[in-house]
Amino acid sequence: MANEHELKHLNITVYGKVQGVYFRLTTKAVADQLGVKGTARNKPEGTVYIEAEGDSFALESFLEWCQEGPEGAVVEKVDCEEGEMKNYRNFEVIRKSRD
Repeated sequence: MANEHELKHLNITVYGKVQGVYFRLTTKAVADQLGVKGTARNKPEGTVYIEAEGDSFALESFLEWCQEGPEGAVVEKVDCEEGEMKNYRNFEVIRKSRD
């Protein structure tokens, strides 16, 4: 059984009405509260892409929040897959998509 305190990296894509509703900013506030590190950025196709690192409990709560999003957001779908740890130091909102 995986250690609850073992850190994991998740690549999360949130679909729906998730841009222009302070999704990234609210995501950062929630991540900071939970102790989740990583990044959030808007993608050109209208999704929000999040990389999140933390322990299982924090990531579970974080993912639950991603299913709802902030007031004004309409989340249709959340894709999530485990990735390689990047050892982020904090949670950062990336203003412009680099790709």
